[in-house]
Amino acid sequence: MPPHIILNPTIAHALENNLPLVALESTVITHGLPYPANLDAARRMEAAVRAQGAVPATIAILDGKIYVGLDDSQLLRLSQLDGSTVRKCSRRDLPIVVACGEHGATTVAGTMVIAQIVGIELFATGGIGGVHRGHPFDISADLIELGRTPVTVVSSGVKSILDLPATREVLETNGVTVVGYQSDCLPAFYSRASELMVDVRVDNADEAAAIVLARRELGLQIGTVMGVPVPESAELAPHIAETAAAQAQAEADEQGIHGAAATPFLLKRMVELTDGASMRANIALLENNAAVAAQIAVALQCIQK
Repeated sequence: MPPHIILNPTIAHALENNLPLVALESTVITHGLPYPANLDAARRMEAAVRAQGAVPATIAILDGKIYVGLDDSQLLRLSQLDGSTVRKCSRRDLPIVVACGEHGATTVAGTMVIAQIVGIELFATGGIGGVHRGHPFDISADLIELGRTPVTVVSSGVKSILDLPATREVLETNGVTVVGYQSDCLPAFYSRASELMVDVRVDNADEAAAIVLARRELGLQIGTVMGVPVPESAELAPHIAETAAAQAQAEADEQGIHGAAATPFLLKRMVELTDGASMRANIALLENNAAVAAQIAVALQCIQK
């Protein structure tokens, strides 16, 4: 294992014994949800993974050490940190937080990098980053990482605060396989459907695992987006989500908020503009995506035997 990476004993045991593993990111804890909702969501995601027979590995950086598999005391500590003191870590940021002994929360891209290094192929999150509305050159590093790192990202599509059609085009340009899990279209994060088609639909974990295994056997250095619709009971009506997202983006533009600061601001405003409905949808889809990722990880282990 590379220096600076510390494996939780449970994760080390799972890797040594080829047990199904699911990586989980940490920006949702530090920048995506407020305390204590962030801690509850993190615990629920880990519990959902365990309930399906897999091992959860939440990834974060504390005091310059990259931890793969936080224990509960570390989860609690991370959830209570002031987000302004925690660096959002994509690929470019990892050497900085390590060298400077900082705290860091891994984005989709950062989590993919660490998961690939340690050998975890399945990763569950809420939604991937993308192209920002009205700012076509403000493109999340998540999309670049998906084009070069062989990890399957189970998400509810692209965060709907972003430009979904432009993001779909960038995914295609980067050669990323986009799969609909029990869906013919790419989910729109808070809403179950969009007008964006996927490359292929799968209806169960076995079919999803077969795609993951085929990518590995072909030696392709690309990621896969596994789009899972938000549970119907928690879905935010598309027109409500779109109206709130447009207003939030307009406010961000007026205040000059862009780059890494944009997504936390937009997500917070979505919660305020929807009277908390977007947060309820976010937590529900996080837990559901974790369960689906675990099912795929278990199926992948079975077809490898």
